[in-house]
Amino acid sequence: MSLLSTSLVDFRPQRRLRAQNSPATPTVLFLYLILMLSSPIFGQSPSQEPLPGPPVSTPQSPSITPDNKASQDTGDAGQFVFKKKVEEVILHAVVVDQQNDLVSNLPQTDFHVLEDGKQQEITSFHQEKVPVALGILIDNSGSMRPKREAVNRAALNLARSSDPQDEIFVVNFGEEPYLDQDFTNDVGKLQAALAKIETRGSTALYDAIVASAAHMKQGAGLQKRVLLVVTDGDDNASQDSVEEAVQQLQQKDSPVVYVIALLNPAKRTSSAIRGLQDISHNTGGAAYFPTDAQEVDSITRNIASAIRNQYVIGYKSSSTAAGRVYHAIEVDAYDPSHGKLRVRTRTGYYSDSVGGAP
Repeated sequence: MSLLSTSLVDFRPQRRLRAQNSPATPTVLFLYLILMLSSPIFGQSPSQEPLPGPPVSTPQSPSITPDNKASQDTGDAGQFVFKKKVEEVILHAVVVDQQNDLVSNLPQTDFHVLEDGKQQEITSFHQEKVPVALGILIDNSGSMRPKREAVNRAALNLARSSDPQDEIFVVNFGEEPYLDQDFTNDVGKLQAALAKIETRGSTALYDAIVASAAHMKQGAGLQKRVLLVVTDGDDNASQDSVEEAVQQLQQKDSPVVYVIALLNPAKRTSSAIRGLQDISHNTGGAAYFPTDAQEVDSITRNIASAIRNQYVIGYKSSSTAAGRVYHAIEVDAYDPSHGKLRVRTRTGYYSDSVGGAP
């Protein structure tokens, strides 16, 4: 691996300790005492007017951080009542018909959103082409070498067809994921990153996806976020299980994941297929299982079209559950000219604050 590569292990979320206030030193306390004794307050005679009494204390609300998303109001008897401000849950959804063709230009009235089985009121809705933060993850296993030319060509075609404001990074992964090109829209730099191939070691597929999602969360300035993963085998070295990877990808601001799996016949097991389907389905993406590397280019074109034709649906959760709670999401769409439609979007999220917003 080139020395210019950066291990994505560095981008995994880390706990940070908040700095503690240092205790006052004896010198500081002595100076403070001198200042207090020299104050006019201590030199008053008994005949002087008494000092005004301390102000009458009023009920004080606890400190509120932005994460609490709460406001305060006065209720009966002057008591404070906390009213939660629920963040809008934002869904990026793709709609297809029975023939799996994209359906665009549907009105808001054709959609219904359920959270935990309860109908939710849609508060924002639009369909527009906006810039995308895209991570391209390529499997560096030895069996991928004869397929890399076709895969790289498809990835570059996807980059060339992107919006000038898109942000794209490239990760090559084996036993560890390496960030070979950070966010850019320079096709030349992306091409150079895709050419970095080191075919050895095991395949830590799930770890690469989780680390790339964490890097995107830290570095992307765009709201629409997508990971495209191209692999030819199942995971055999990750620390995270597929279940743990899915849970990580159901956090706030996590990307939609699309997978193209060129599975070898020997690795085409039900568990490998199911794991990739779980990751893509639960994030609102899709998994493709072509038998020929030459099919990758047409698949990436379909993915690019789906990304550009997403509906953005927002609602404010009616849940009153506090703390870290999982909320299941279901979005239905029906159009008289198409009948029952299929909506691809994330299947749920973990709330990270009071009020249930993601």
